[in-house]
Amino acid sequence: MHDMPQVVARNLRRLRQEMGISQEELAHRADIDRTYVSALERAKYNPTVGMIGRLAEALGVLPARLLQLPSERPRAGARAAGRQRSRVPPAGR
Repeated sequence: MHDMPQVVARNLRRLRQEMGISQEELAHRADIDRTYVSALERAKYNPTVGMIGRLAEALGVLPARLLQLPSERPRAGARAAGRQRSRVPPAGR
């Protein structure tokens, strides 16, 4: 199960930074306090559906973007079957 406040926090921060706006600017656009934006980005609060909508509108995205789960990508070095490659220590050790 995913920690949804953490998911929202990561997505909110990433989208805000991609837009190149400050927490203060986002707060102004969403008509909320800047400290609340900061707390949301640190996953200190669990935002309501209404707040997700306000933030999404302020960011110019669909609310689903704030709730989007991280993609499950294979880790570097993993084989297609999901097994790890054996690690060979560097020479001389």
